[in-house]
Amino acid sequence: MTTTSTGPSPEPVHSSSDPFGFFGLTYDDVLLLPNATDVIPADADTGTRLTRNIRLNIPIVSAAMDTVTEAPLAIAMARQGGMGIIHRNLSIEDQVRHVDTVKRSESGMIKDPVTIGPDATLADLDELCAQYRVSGLPVVAEDMTLLGIITNRDTRFIPREEWATRTVDTAMTRMPLVTAQEGVSRAETIRLFSQNRVEKLPLVDDAGRLTGLITIKDFDKAEQYPDAAKDDEGRLRVGGAVGFFGDGWERAMVLVEAGVDALVVDTANGHTHGVLDMIARLKKDKAAAHVDVIGGQAATYAGAKAIVDAGADAVKVGVGPGSICTTRVVAGVGVPQITAIYEAAKATRPAGVPLIADGGLQHSGDIGKALVAGADSVMLGSLLAGTAESPGDLVFYQGKQFKTYRGMGSLGAMQTRNGTRSFSKDRYFQADVPDEDKLIPEGIEGQVPFRGPVASVVHQLVGGLRQTMFYTGASTVADLKENGRFVRITAAGLKESHPHDIMMTVEAPNYRSR
Repeated sequence: MTTTSTGPSPEPVHSSSDPFGFFGLTYDDVLLLPNATDVIPADADTGTRLTRNIRLNIPIVSAAMDTVTEAPLAIAMARQGGMGIIHRNLSIEDQVRHVDTVKRSESGMIKDPVTIGPDATLADLDELCAQYRVSGLPVVAEDMTLLGIITNRDTRFIPREEWATRTVDTAMTRMPLVTAQEGVSRAETIRLFSQNRVEKLPLVDDAGRLTGLITIKDFDKAEQYPDAAKDDEGRLRVGGAVGFFGDGWERAMVLVEAGVDALVVDTANGHTHGVLDMIARLKKDKAAAHVDVIGGQAATYAGAKAIVDAGADAVKVGVGPGSICTTRVVAGVGVPQITAIYEAAKATRPAGVPLIADGGLQHSGDIGKALVAGADSVMLGSLLAGTAESPGDLVFYQGKQFKTYRGMGSLGAMQTRNGTRSFSKDRYFQADVPDEDKLIPEGIEGQVPFRGPVASVVHQLVGGLRQTMFYTGASTVADLKENGRFVRITAAGLKESHPHDIMMTVEAPNYRSR
């Protein structure tokens, strides 16, 4: 039996004569049919839309989970052509700091560079440089007049015991410096770097006030990561998760001010008045007009359509498919993910709204299945939680390395621990529970194998997608979505699909035994 990626109509009707007629399929229930092909995997175009206005070079975003996405992983994801969503189980200030770190990590031109005053100590300088991962800072007066610059070259031979009392103005390189004005061309910038052998080019106005900064490292990174997802100013893209309750609105507005590219109204069920109202308010607010809004979660046609009608720029689909999620057994609610994507796409596709398949992906082949079912991109948690850049703790168990991974509905994520307040309860609509011992968890805590750097993991995932496109004869994601076809398989077919009748002695980098 085969099914197509397109399909008639609307919400399935559950007739009284057949209350179980709505059939649910997930990734392991289907395969994609091979097709005639002239596609070379390396030439396949994996670019796609994440939202109405954000295009990525790979259809992968990282989940807004506190053991998956903070600044280091978001930076790594954007450099590979995807995007990270900073989780919201943080104070507003900490979440903004992560967004700011991503935005400052590289840029065509830094419009508001971090600066330091001449009276600050070298210890202050060291702290700022460590926070923003930079090697030096412009030195400015209170009116932003450029006084000089200080880098690790200036401080290298000053004993550290003097840093607490030694001031910046005693060590900095003073004006005149090599500078330029805003709007300087790339060719002229490279000439100035090469001719003067400097690594930082301050931009100043006619009055000598600092207006921006260009660094040689940004040019190097642009060559090193040619597929990086960047905004119009050349900064890496990043998203931020917000709720709809409590500090949700304040959090959203501060993230907008910090330069976030997309806001994810992040709840377990997006088909509720509070979530839909939050989406609508954000879309109507002029201050947030340039920021795309992603709504979720949905798992049905009706849920997705409600989010689309509220004005969302993308719909996130998935109720309970994640490896650490227990919603389907605790609440008995959910839709197997392939069917959830297929049904939700009936609402998103006609509206031109991209769909993000969130959760349940175990192998690179599942990405292609999600796209053919109706998704435009996928959101990954467990597949990225084991990377070096994820914030989970690295642990050793039976001689192997693992990283901690937990659901945002787990007790660990929802309870206050070690004096750290949780901001995750309202995601599962339990913000009003006064006693944390009375929380009803919808997730677990565990560990996943350590997988190495994000770049290596994403290389295998995208490589698998390119193979999908080769086998199906699709040169672009749009081709794959339009022409991909499914075949339903049995339990025996699934068993046959995996390695069998052999004892595996060496695991491949893109496959682990169950």
